Amino acid sequence: MPLHEGPGRAAESRLSVNPFYGPANPLGDMAEAPPTHRLPDQPIAPATAHQLVRDELMLDGNARLNLATFVTTWMEPEAGLLMAECRDKNMIDKDEYPRTAELERRCVAMLADLWHAPDPASAVGCSTTGSSEACMLAGMALKRRWAKRNADRYPGARPNLVMGVNVQVCWEKFCNFWEVEARLVPMEGERFHLDPQAAAELCDENTIGVVGILGSTFDGSYEPIADLCAALDALRERTGLDVPVHVDGASGAMVAPFLDEDLVWDFRLPRVASINTSGHKYGLVYPGVGWALWRDAEALPEDLVFRVNYLGGDMPTFALNFSRPGAQVVAQYYTFLRLGRDGYRAVQQAARDVARNLAGRVEALGDFRLLTRGDELPVFAFTTAPDVTAYDVFDVSRRLREHGWLVPAYTFPKNREDLSVLRVVCRNGFSADLADLLAQDLERLLPDLRRQPRPLTEDKGAATSFHH
Repeated sequence: MPLHEGPGRAAESRLSVNPFYGPANPLGDMAEAPPTHRLPDQPIAPATAHQLVRDELMLDGNARLNLATFVTTWMEPEAGLLMAECRDKNMIDKDEYPRTAELERRCVAMLADLWHAPDPASAVGCSTTGSSEACMLAGMALKRRWAKRNADRYPGARPNLVMGVNVQVCWEKFCNFWEVEARLVPMEGERFHLDPQAAAELCDENTIGVVGILGSTFDGSYEPIADLCAALDALRERTGLDVPVHVDGASGAMVAPFLDEDLVWDFRLPRVASINTSGHKYGLVYPGVGWALWRDAEALPEDLVFRVNYLGGDMPTFALNFSRPGAQVVAQYYTFLRLGRDGYRAVQQAARDVARNLAGRVEALGDFRLLTRGDELPVFAFTTAPDVTAYDVFDVSRRLREHGWLVPAYTFPKNREDLSVLRVVCRNGFSADLADLLAQDLERLLPDLRRQPRPLTEDKGAATSFHH
């Protein structure tokens, strides 16, 4: 999450309280204007506090129109009710809330089956706060397994992790926090993600694993996990190095099993040791839940699992945090139960159809070049056509924001920093009707944009709130 600094030494600001916010007598019950950056001295009425907070939140963007985020922005009212009923349950207290713990266990079993674990009953997994935590846990397991195999050289030898330069920032954080060298496969030309052979060439005796991404956040494309495993198989035959693979399926692990059933990317590949996904992305749950699964108990070193009993009963736990609400786990089980395989297939197919149709309409405008078409993740990226010089993608993003649409514009990483794109994420709740409205708004903006003398964005780093 972002870090925030204090307000500094400027004059203290206060919130203005409307007389009508008083619960009975608008004058007699008026509260003193509460400060914004320190605790008020006195309580205020709950209705007043609610209205003050609600007024400020009116200035947030509309989550349903946020096409930057992969995170779920709509669920059924019944799911919302279940979450409200479970918000006071502490997920970690499995002895006090055994049924919530059982629903978590069932979700792990369902995912193990969905991802073709050799023996779903023996697969090991847990819920997390999201894919970032899940990736940290998977990385820790990779490092610990490597350290045990190289006990005669570690900690003298420095471990490394191989991945594409397009990885989500959580992997950069993992390498920084756990002192692992990040070896990044660069983008080249029109290849915007990891190249299997290039990844294998970066591996050595200190490589703890290779990360493959099933659904790059940069453009929505799948990385070729099977080809990556084949390249690492060949490496083992040549050198004896046996390097495991972790699949970051933050989005794609909840899309590919339903829409790309013939694509082999999961535990069917013996080299895949672990997989993560975000329940709050294409798992269709509100923010706050992810999942990490390992092929079997051997893939997760036992000494990483802590056992405590002070909440009652023996409780194994593997997580970066401790207390967290059980509501999102319950919502995940509800969604699995509610939709089943056919329901998930229908929802994800609808999202992909919207993405492909909208991508086609954007291309038909003539001002843009598509990088992807939404035929893997329901996501597509596009840039301005070579002959467009009056405006750039940052101008488009800014002008769409005037209509309420949050469409991120950003530059690609090293080796393709010359490329700036717009990206549209199509999620459940972003309907064909909404996509039609977006296409109409974009088309209406083009005459004004074409009349510009030049691109107007001076600071491209501040042109969008999206920074990968």
